[in-house]
Parts: sequence; structure tokens; C-alpha cells
Amino acid sequence: MKKLFAFIKPYWHWALLAPALMALEVAMDLMQPRMIQRIIDEGIAQVDMQIVLQTGLMMIGFALMGAIGGVGCTAFSVLASQGFGTDLRDALFAKIQSLSFGNLDDLETGQLITRLTNDVTQIQQVVSMGLRIMVRAPLMLVGSLIMAIITSPPLALLLLVLGPIVLGLLIFVINKAYPLFSQVQDRIDDLNTVMQENLAGVRVVKAFVRAEHEETRFHVTNNNLMDLTVRAARTVAVTMPAMMLAVNMGIVATLWFGGGQVNSGTLQIGALIAFINYLMRTLRSLMFVSMLVMRLARAQASVRRVEEILDSEAEIQDSKDAIAAFDPQGKVVFDGVTFSYDHDRHDPVLKGLSFAAEPGQTVAILGATGSGKSTLIHLIPRFYDITAGRITIDGMDIRNLSKKALRRNVGFALQESVLFSGTIRDNIRYGRPEATEEEVISAAKAAQAHDFISEFPDGYDTVVGQRGVNLSGGQKQRVAIARALLTEPAVLVLDDSTSSVDIETEIKIQDALDQMMRERSQSADLSGTCFIVAQRISTVLTADKILVLEDGQIAAEGTHRELLASSPIYQEIYESQLGNGVTAHVGA
Repeated sequence: MKKLFAFIKPYWHWALLAPALMALEVAMDLMQPRMIQRIIDEGIAQVDMQIVLQTGLMMIGFALMGAIGGVGCTAFSVLASQGFGTDLRDALFAKIQSLSFGNLDDLETGQLITRLTNDVTQIQQVVSMGLRIMVRAPLMLVGSLIMAIITSPPLALLLLVLGPIVLGLLIFVINKAYPLFSQVQDRIDDLNTVMQENLAGVRVVKAFVRAEHEETRFHVTNNNLMDLTVRAARTVAVTMPAMMLAVNMGIVATLWFGGGQVNSGTLQIGALIAFINYLMRTLRSLMFVSMLVMRLARAQASVRRVEEILDSEAEIQDSKDAIAAFDPQGKVVFDGVTFSYDHDRHDPVLKGLSFAAEPGQTVAILGATGSGKSTLIHLIPRFYDITAGRITIDGMDIRNLSKKALRRNVGFALQESVLFSGTIRDNIRYGRPEATEEEVISAAKAAQAHDFISEFPDGYDTVVGQRGVNLSGGQKQRVAIARALLTEPAVLVLDDSTSSVDIETEIKIQDALDQMMRERSQSADLSGTCFIVAQRISTVLTADKILVLEDGQIAAEGTHRELLASSPIYQEIYESQLGNGVTAHVGA
């Protein structure tokens, strides 16, 4: 909880003004029963109309001052709580952005959405209530108790009986409710996860006619949330009736004993009425405290979940002396690289990989599903840290580079092309917002995207729909490739990024990449290396080096001709996809 206090500090002036104004409102409210007592015991009992009028005007004045305090407290508490919530969401989002792939693998999208929205809202509401009701209720409780004792010390002894009863009830309910509220937030996670999966995979659901299955799945998850919420509500529901019972018992006891004192002349009627007012205010304050405690119990569960994110440390960290300035040519060397997702060396995904990619080369990576192709290229920008061995770029161990310096020099076009809301131009410029229009068009042409973009009525200003829904799979992949090319990286990685384009377009893209690599290799200032992960062997025929992976190891390495002559695995892949007809063509 202490970690979250830092987010209220920028709004400390509002956070101090709100309770101060609430204290003013409470003070004015506490004066009202005393004024009523004066009207009855001094004005009405003595038939003194001047006292009645003067006291009535004072009551109006106190009420107006209390109203000013209440309105001011509400306004300032909203300012403080909204600022708190905004900063907390910003901090959570920034923390999520800083986490490594390994951290995000452990955190489901539904959980992150819940913590960034529902959990923050729960805490924000408690902060707002804390600056208003959590100040008002204790002040009113203590103030009413003091005023009740001043008004009638004998009757105040009743509070010694009612107080422990109410306190015991509160402790009982809190102990029962807190675990339930924590489980409720977990169920909200489950609900968001199901909803997020269905929205992302709605086409798959419809294609396999599984709408009824998904509706049932959502219904079950939704009902689980409802059942648990009802259980929590039932636990809390006993509080209010019990509090009202305590209030009514207190009033009956006050009238019973106070009436006797009035008859005996030891207590005036105005004082009895004032005491009943203070008693009701005392017990009503206890009721508010009980409700606040319930909100705190639920918020505490949210606090734990939010702090879990804030306390998370990215698995990939820059070293203390990490190099921030790096301008490589693109020589990439894997030296005995072993990697396991759970850092268990007994079952690694990659096993002792060693190879070199020279500047200007195109290195293709082939292999069956699960052979470790995508894992290999994810290690180059240090999305994951290797378990053993080392990876160098231009002789520099990537662990000695800052993540920003490293990733600024590695361009990525992933198999699953992710586009963001905005225009096509915005998406291509995503890695280089300052790029000129000519550079954007040049990258689009190299990615074979310029022609179809030009056919849109708005051209590069065409707004990309949600997740690029108004573009085909191949179009999205070409925009993603253009985005990677525009950054002019020293290392370009294409992770099966042409799987959705036709063969003719793929050949054009490959020719453009080859031309770019040749131009860069001939430049004194520019060079670069291209890694291509592919399922189609036609994609890699012209590569300078082909790595064939099998079970996390390099089963074969060489050019197309060399592998076709020496590698049975490569020959099998080649024959299954292209056959002998293309052999003659390539050989020619």
C-alpha cells in the first residue's frame, strides 16, 4: 500500500484541503443538535421567541458553512482521486511496456486489462471516499461521542454496551469478506480473458460454427463471477441490518432511561432529543465505517494485484555499464547458444547453436514446426536471454548493449502482422516517425505495398481498421515489412512474414531485398544482415546461407546448391515442396 501513496503526492494540496473542508462540515453538523436543544430548553420552554429566531438563524448559517465545506471537499477529493488514478494507470501501462517477453508469457492479457481498469477504479474510488467519507465518518463518530457524553454522561454509558457489539460484528464480516473479494477480482480476470479471446478469434469461432460453445463458455464464467459476487454480497449484507438493529436498540434504550430522567427532572427534553441525535449520528457513523471497511477489503485485493505488476522486474535488464551508442555493420555470431524458456538446461529449445552471418548476407532458417526457428530470431534483439553461450553483433556481446541501442538496430516483421489504429502511413512510420514521405514510399515499394496502397481512395492516409480488418493478410504483411525496412536496421528479421502473399509477390519482395542488401553492402556507411524464417523453400533459394534446424540444433548449413547436394533433410523438404522441375530452373 505504501507504494501507491507516491501517486497521491503530486496532489497533496487537494488531498489536504478535502479533509480540512470535511472537518468544517462535520463541525457544523455537530452544532445542529445543540442548537435544537437550546431552542427547546431555552426558547420554547421559556416562551422566548427571540432565542428561537436567533438560534434558527445560527442553524441556517451553520448549515450554509457546512454545505460549503461539503461541496469543496467533494470537488477537491475528485481532483485528487482522478489525478491519482490517471497517474497509476500510466505507471502500470509503462511497467507493462517495460516487461520482457518472459514476464508477459506469465501474465494473461485478460489479467492485465482487469488490473489496468477495474482494479485501478476500485482503488481510485477508495481514495475518493477516503478523502470524504473516511474523514467524515471517524470525525463524526468521535465528535458525536464527545457531544453525547457532554449532553448526558449517564446515558452515554449505553454506548459502552453497543460499541463492542458493533465492533465485533465488523471484525467478523471483514474476515469473511476479504478472501471473497480477492476471488471476485480473479473471476473478473477469467471473464476478461474469455471475452478477449473471443473478440480476437471471432473469425475462427464463426468458421467452426462454435458460437454456441463460446456462449456456453462465457455463460459459465459469467455465472461463476455472479455466484461469487453474490456470496460476497450476502456476507456484507448482514452488516446493514445489524447496524440498524443496534441503532434502534440504542434509541429505545435512550428513550426508556432518558424518559425516566426527564420525569425525575434530572434531564431536560431538549437534552434528550439532542442526545438521541448524537446517538444516531454515532451509530450511523459506525455504519459508514463498516461500509468503508468493506470497500477497503475489496480495494485491498485490488491493491495486491496492482502492486504485483508494479513490483514486477523485467527479466531482461540492462547491465550497469550497458553501451547506449552502437552503430554496427550487422555481423551476427551465435557461439554455442543454448536456450530454454524456463531456464532448465535439461530440456532446452535450442542446443549449442554456432554460426556466423556476415554483413550483407541473407541468412535463411528452415525447419519443421517446433524446431526452434522463431525462438532463434527472438534471441537476436534479446526478447529472451540465452541460457548458455553468447550472441555478438560486430563482436559486441548483446548483453553488454542497452536494450534500446540493440533493438534500434534490429528491424522485425513478425509472422502475425500487428497494425495499430491510425493511417497506413502512421503504421509504416511506426519505427521512424520522422521519416520523410519519399522514404515511406520507397519502403512501401520495396515491400510491394505501394501499388495496393495507391489504389485506396485516400492512399497512404487510409485509416487502418481495428487490427487491420480492412486489409487482407498479405497486405498487412507487406505493410509490416515496409515498417521494418523503413528503420534501415543493421539486422533485418523477417519471421515467416510473407506467408500470406502469393509466390509472384514474394519473389518481387525478395528481389527488392536482395537489391537493398547489395546496395548497402557496397556502401561505406551502410551494411546489414537479413534473417528470413520461412516455411516455403521458394523463399530461401537465393539466400547466401541456409540453416536447417531440427530438434533445436543445426542439422545442415550452406547454400541452396550445397544443401541440395549434401543434406537429406533439405532434399526432402525441397522435393516435397518444389520437386525436380524447379531443380533444373535453379541450376540454370
